[in-house]
Amino acid sequence: MSFLPVVVFVLIFLCFVFLLRLYVVIKTGSKYKPGSKGSVVVLAVAGSGGHTTELLRLMDSLSPSYKPRHYVIADTDKISEEKICTFESSKELRASEPQFTICRVPRSREVHQSWSSSVISTLHALLYSVPLVYKLRPDLVLCNGPGTCVPLCAAGLLLGILGMKKVLIVYVESICRVDSLSVTGRILYPVSDYFFVQWATLRDKYPKAIYLAG
Repeated sequence: MSFLPVVVFVLIFLCFVFLLRLYVVIKTGSKYKPGSKGSVVVLAVAGSGGHTTELLRLMDSLSPSYKPRHYVIADTDKISEEKICTFESSKELRASEPQFTICRVPRSREVHQSWSSSVISTLHALLYSVPLVYKLRPDLVLCNGPGTCVPLCAAGLLLGILGMKKVLIVYVESICRVDSLSVTGRILYPVSDYFFVQWATLRDKYPKAIYLAG
């Protein structure tokens, strides 16, 4: 008797269960209220250049209850770590117990890297992202566009799919995206719990998006 039909059936069933769990995790995300019983653990994904600057502005608007703050940067990023440390040093003057860490993962995609090789590098980054997210157990992942956030968000979704912990995916599209979403934005739009845009033209195109005025 051939076991091939049985194997195919099991694989199809597992795929169905996985997709069903993914649907449930995404649809129930807005009902999850982290911090109701304490602080909110944040995993903030920084990118090089303007991405990090915009991310730190977002972090500066968060209340002191958002701690510890775990920043993740690409292993080839030589600038963001200094910006983050400078930002957190200024927060030390306002908070008695600053709590933050900086972690590195492989970059998902370099500038001008081909799409075919980007798939391989993203899977490589995912191998590092899954154990990192499992270790940190964040309440939410905050990101604003760098490709590095894709495997980290995938790892956060995986925790929810496996029933370990619901991790909110909060995405803020870069202010430079006026008429169209970035590649990262298009990938994360269907799976994010909260998706923010900073231009009304994008809000009109993407009904799920939340418009951040001015």
